[in-house]
Amino acid sequence: MEWTSGYRADIDYTYGYYREIAPGLIDFALTYAGLEPPPKAGGMRYLELGYGQGISANIHAAATPGEYWGADFNPVHAANAQALARVSGADAHFTDESFEDVAHRDDLPQMDYIVLHGIWSWVSDANRRNIVEIIRKRLKVGGAVYMSYNTLPGWAVAMPLRHMMTLHAGSAGSDMQGVIARIDASIAFGTKLAESGARYFAANPTAKNRLDAIAGQNRHYVAHEYFNRDWAPMYFSDAHDWLADAKLSYAGAASIIDQQDALNLTVPQRELINGIPPGVLRETVRDYLLNTQFRRDLYSRGARSLSALEKLERLRGARITLVTPETAAPANVDTNLGAVGLRPDIYNPVVEVLAAAGDTPTTIGEVSDSPKLAKLPPGAFLEALAVLVGAGRAHPVQNEAAVEAATPRCQRLNAHLIERARVSGDVTHLASPLIGGAVAVGRFEMIFLGARAAGKKKPVDWARTAWDTLSRQNQSIIKNGELLATAEANLDELTSQAQAMADGRLGLLQRLKVAD
Repeated sequence: MEWTSGYRADIDYTYGYYREIAPGLIDFALTYAGLEPPPKAGGMRYLELGYGQGISANIHAAATPGEYWGADFNPVHAANAQALARVSGADAHFTDESFEDVAHRDDLPQMDYIVLHGIWSWVSDANRRNIVEIIRKRLKVGGAVYMSYNTLPGWAVAMPLRHMMTLHAGSAGSDMQGVIARIDASIAFGTKLAESGARYFAANPTAKNRLDAIAGQNRHYVAHEYFNRDWAPMYFSDAHDWLADAKLSYAGAASIIDQQDALNLTVPQRELINGIPPGVLRETVRDYLLNTQFRRDLYSRGARSLSALEKLERLRGARITLVTPETAAPANVDTNLGAVGLRPDIYNPVVEVLAAAGDTPTTIGEVSDSPKLAKLPPGAFLEALAVLVGAGRAHPVQNEAAVEAATPRCQRLNAHLIERARVSGDVTHLASPLIGGAVAVGRFEMIFLGARAAGKKKPVDWARTAWDTLSRQNQSIIKNGELLATAEANLDELTSQAQAMADGRLGLLQRLKVAD
């Protein structure tokens, strides 16, 4: 049997970070859904199946105290993940074992969390059985599972398109072309097919939109998303049946915004779904209402339901902070209904109170008790806070002991990633010990931070360092779709970006303990 099991191993996976699998955000989402988070007795243990390049796994291992494990069949991924773990010094164990190998191990500890992002839809039924067996054997009672997957009915129209593209890449292409060239050729063929008047595209007009979207995506992502041998979008009810064999129950959406029906469903849709008891039918109907294409679900093994008072007290005791420099609420938030406007009379006061806390994280209860929020309608504050967390504007904060333990690991990992940014822009996040997760930081910002750490105090000097780094690699900045041709233009743009970071983002990164 081939060791790849049909999964693409001839092209690197992307270096993405996935915030929903951070332990702190999983706990917050579970609590908001009214369930007891994993108790983590004796120390937290966390397993990621299919960790890819290991960016999320290593940021979480550095930023949130615990024992981390990971399995990814690709030895290139394992080498990268292991190297990052050595840098941070985290208690992390990353292997290149297959899911079958992991399922048969008898020496792994019991886990509080088992997470798999972008795995379930792209493996065979045999490997899905292995995943279920791993969860059955290794998840603690009270533990949580995060699983994301491509969903039906949202993918129904695009499945014939994907079939045609993979068939073309395998039949008309050759190994001499390379993966990316075969992908480009299959996209071009699909475009010709659409332009020929093929009735499939006429009957399914959104298929051409999907093809156009694929054409504009990163080819490394496209290779893993569309061109594996195994690819199986699945109804929620079918995924639920698979996981029931591991004694799991559906706990709720991992994205807290997705838990807000008022932001995702029309009034008639809410009236329809409110007439269906919570369970498999309700979730499946919701997917039909939304034509859901991708689910990010949380499951639990025997998690206790919280009473309304317990939920409120847990949330009030949690610490929270803003993770963006803006001190005004966003005008809207992206949901399944599109960009939904947020009421400024509700959201602006919440953001203002959070911003007023400054460098000292505050509890949700302290924010709630602020006189500025006294006039908010009942329930509006917690809903607004959940939306801000879901939108990436706010984030739960760890306790002081966890922050202190994580800080040196994050400092070592961040220093390594900042040095790496000199030659590559593939990693775009740094670890924050305050929130136990990552903060998005662009390549140029990382180079500026490196220059600052080297003793250069002025933004203009950070910019000169960045331009020296780029010019020695024959690289220039692209601005508004155009390449900046002169050294002066590049340096001016970098100076502008460096000054902007000094005036805004730097203070935020210092507050989140990403920078000194």
